[in-house]
Amino acid sequence: MQNAPQITDQAALHRNRARANRETGMFLHDTAIADVQDRLSMVNKAFTAPAIVTGFADIWARCVPNARIVPDDEVLGLTPGAHDLVIHAMSLHWANDPVGQIIQCRRALKPDGLFLAVAFGGRTLHELRSALGQAEVEITGGLSPRVAPMAEIRDMGGLMQRAGLALPVADAMPLTATYETPWNLMHDLRAMGEGNALTGRVKHPTRRAVMIRAAEIYVSEFMTDGRIPATFEMIHLTGWAPDSSQPQPLRPGSAVTRLADALGASEIKLPKD
Repeated sequence: MQNAPQITDQAALHRNRARANRETGMFLHDTAIADVQDRLSMVNKAFTAPAIVTGFADIWARCVPNARIVPDDEVLGLTPGAHDLVIHAMSLHWANDPVGQIIQCRRALKPDGLFLAVAFGGRTLHELRSALGQAEVEITGGLSPRVAPMAEIRDMGGLMQRAGLALPVADAMPLTATYETPWNLMHDLRAMGEGNALTGRVKHPTRRAVMIRAAEIYVSEFMTDGRIPATFEMIHLTGWAPDSSQPQPLRPGSAVTRLADALGASEIKLPKD
């Protein structure tokens, strides 16, 4: 974990989060909490030792009663084998080592403990990325990092397998918020604590011409019915700490029933060469 590329400037991330507006900027966290609670209600199991990994402790403390709240530091303050539920809440996209984060959560689980994560996926803010990138190329002739890199859903499922979680499932839920102008969207991102905290970001204020051109492109390319859309792709990950009580795959060649019989279909033999 120490050798992971330092994509995120942790000092800038903490500063952005400290400036977040807890009253108006947490609507995506509210949505994520409601969805996590809904998913937990469908699990036929009572959790007695939950933990939540998050950069917004005050917001996520209400998600699960009596959960231990742990900051999303590079080294998580989780005790190995101490929890039957670990939730990683809305911060994997800022992790310098997302695999390491999931591995640490996996190690903190008791056998048959549940890992659940919600994070932004690769389609998040694709409209803003496109507008900013095109504007910067036009005005300056180059590109600079502006939006945190976010994994695609197929990659997130692979991360759980690499972490040693059983029965991994990844699914995505796109949400679209609409705004009067791109400036309203950028104001909301600051209120969420999701401003640019990339290590490679430009440290001086962005040229006004770039921002004006980006707003023009955003409006011309994406505006519908007088408002601009902003996509937030919410990826949900579910996996279990391995346990002998879980369903196990059959050994290859051990089937005792033909597929055709199970489907009630006629079997057609292929002609021999």
